[in-house]
Amino acid sequence: MIEQIKPRRLERGHRIGIVSPSYWMDDAQWVCAQSLFEQRGYELVPGQTQGLRDFRYAGSPEQRARDIMAMFRDPTIDAIVCARGGYGVNRVLPLLDFEDIRSHPKIFVGYSDITALLLSFAQNCGLTAFHGPMLSSCGRPCDEYNFQTLEAVLSGRGDIRIAGTPGCRPRVLRAGKATGQLWGGNLSLINERLGTRDQIDARGRILFIEEIGEKLHAFDRMLLHLRACGKFDQVAGLVVGELVEMDEGETPFGKSTDDIVLDVFGDLDIPIVSNFPCGHGHCQATMPVAHEAELRAEADEAWIHLPTSPVT
Repeated sequence: MIEQIKPRRLERGHRIGIVSPSYWMDDAQWVCAQSLFEQRGYELVPGQTQGLRDFRYAGSPEQRARDIMAMFRDPTIDAIVCARGGYGVNRVLPLLDFEDIRSHPKIFVGYSDITALLLSFAQNCGLTAFHGPMLSSCGRPCDEYNFQTLEAVLSGRGDIRIAGTPGCRPRVLRAGKATGQLWGGNLSLINERLGTRDQIDARGRILFIEEIGEKLHAFDRMLLHLRACGKFDQVAGLVVGELVEMDEGETPFGKSTDDIVLDVFGDLDIPIVSNFPCGHGHCQATMPVAHEAELRAEADEAWIHLPTSPVT
């Protein structure tokens, strides 16, 4: 197994490179995000894909891959945040130089389609990457929670507690305590990577998943598929993030998302938490992928504890 490496911590005054590995972001979102980051003392540096349009994509796969590599290689860039998700990272992955990325470790933040990059960095570079808010997340009701959690996790401090917020309170489906590396991301992307060298292995790990816009039967199918693949056989704990815009379809499915989770994983003697503030909802905690964590689920309260910092 490749040795894990940590990127350098984020500080006020740092220059943050912005990349668009999937879809492009409109100008209004850029202006809003730039204002919010600058208010907190950061400088946003647009990548080469800013303004590129290839139908829904922010340029060709080659252009998007070059943009990512340029940000890692640029010594004036301190951290990298994705503009938005969408679809298309799967065409970018084969074009990346993972050895070069390992030689230039930096904070890399994103979610949704970016899940594929986070998992690939962790597995092919040993780089701790971060499932967290992107530029497209800015301007939401939970901006303050999102920024506070982002800065806390990336500050270099240890003993960090990632908990819920009034805008998104976790539900404890099964109480307990678990320790292990934190792995996960968007459920569709985790399923999409099965059968590849980047497929997830949750054995001995705390797995977190989130999803948006899926039918309940499709959510059930993806969980069953992961379970049948044996990826959850020895999972230490399960965190289900906000499940946004989930739809029963024309015919009622007959189960809530919590019911589905317990139906698929209820036989496992592990802590299970749902509605955690990570994913496509307004409240987006920053989750370090491939970093040691502790999941605590007690009665009506649940949180993730990071004993050590995921950055240097």
